[in-house]
Amino acid sequence: MFHTYSIKSLYPIALAEGEGVGTAYEYFTKRLLLERWLQSEKQPATVLVAGLPEKYGASLDFLLLASEMGAAIMLADDRPQALTKAKAAVSMARQNGHLLNIEPEYCLTDNMEILAEIDGSFDLVLSSETLQRLAASDRKQYVGRLIQLAPQVAIFTPNNDNPAHTNISGLSGLRLDELDAVVKQGIESTGGLESQMSRQIGYIDMPPFPPGITRTDDQREQATSGTGEAIAMWGLGYYAHLERWLPLSWRRSKSHIVFALINNSQR
Repeated sequence: MFHTYSIKSLYPIALAEGEGVGTAYEYFTKRLLLERWLQSEKQPATVLVAGLPEKYGASLDFLLLASEMGAAIMLADDRPQALTKAKAAVSMARQNGHLLNIEPEYCLTDNMEILAEIDGSFDLVLSSETLQRLAASDRKQYVGRLIQLAPQVAIFTPNNDNPAHTNISGLSGLRLDELDAVVKQGIESTGGLESQMSRQIGYIDMPPFPPGITRTDDQREQATSGTGEAIAMWGLGYYAHLERWLPLSWRRSKSHIVFALINNSQR
């Protein structure tokens, strides 16, 4: 189902979004997690991206994943500018020969936690850098709505136990226990489905370089062909495979992202 991508081969996708190697590394670690999770499941035919990132990128990694699976994909957000940014990123990626076999659908919603404009169901819902920007009182409803929309839900949000990342990025975040509590509340809000639901939580995306490194557009472009950059990205790929084996205290304090994977065994 999945193609073999390296951090270097994901780098052009990050560039199309105006991002760099940090985003390519994030996408690589998310792919490793989603590959392990989805390999044992029925291949999704429909995918919903329930909210675009608050600040960085446009979740093109999710579009790449859908294109590999041959799945239809919809991107929903309550910010017109975020959808415009995503469309521009897709256009840029296509100019460079990527995402040519997928036609995403875009949906502007009035309310992220309700997603009333979404009619029907999906096989898989993906959410990255969205939950943390919702009011704390709305997060339970948002998670419950995602569970109603699909039997499989993956949520990624900034790790609030890593202030070096959240302070520099300007993003708020959730601790892993806070994310788990919201997921539990979301499951309970669906009414009687608790026995059917399973969940995994954890930490990913802990690159071995400090957050906040900035590079010019020219430097980012040069990195696509530089031998030194290629070797560095190759090494990062090996390191990424080791993330889940690092000590818990290191993962808690160094990871950029906490995640939750939710399965409804009866759907």
